[in-house]
Amino acid sequence: MDHSDHSHAHHMGMDHGGMDHGGGEMAHGCSMNMLFTWDTKNLCIIYRWWHIGSTLQLVISLLAIVVIVAGYEALREGIRRYEIASNKRAESIPQEESVTETTPFLWSTGQNRVEVTRRAHVIKSILYGVQNFYAFMIMLIFMTYNGWVMISVSVGAALGYLIFGGRTTATKDTACH
Repeated sequence: MDHSDHSHAHHMGMDHGGMDHGGGEMAHGCSMNMLFTWDTKNLCIIYRWWHIGSTLQLVISLLAIVVIVAGYEALREGIRRYEIASNKRAESIPQEESVTETTPFLWSTGQNRVEVTRRAHVIKSILYGVQNFYAFMIMLIFMTYNGWVMISVSVGAALGYLIFGGRTTATKDTACH
């Protein structure tokens, strides 16, 4: 069977001849390394617009990566603080069977431990999703396989832990980042 007439260029009178479909060389192309490298020529970090074209852009990008990764540690600490506060709040709400005439008036607003716990769990679930997205984006940054970028991720993690991780152990509970 001859399929030579199945070209999609003739559909709806469209001529695609003048369009660039990525087949040619681009002035600011991104290289995708699958092996460890120190080369920064045509280095793009996650997005095509985050293209490293000069030494200054490299230095600024590496510093930005340090801040981004340290920010992840700040997020983790914020989530830990929220969990502690929400657990304390849930524990402070009396059980319905323990409500007496001396129970503070604030608890008579209709909130019970189940409602507070359920709301806190929904918020913690959303924060968990945000944390995982953040961690996977850091993983993608690391997967440029560029030594300079990898060092920046590690420095950012160490700096973030130094600043925000004072109340936790140095062991991680996730494998990403």
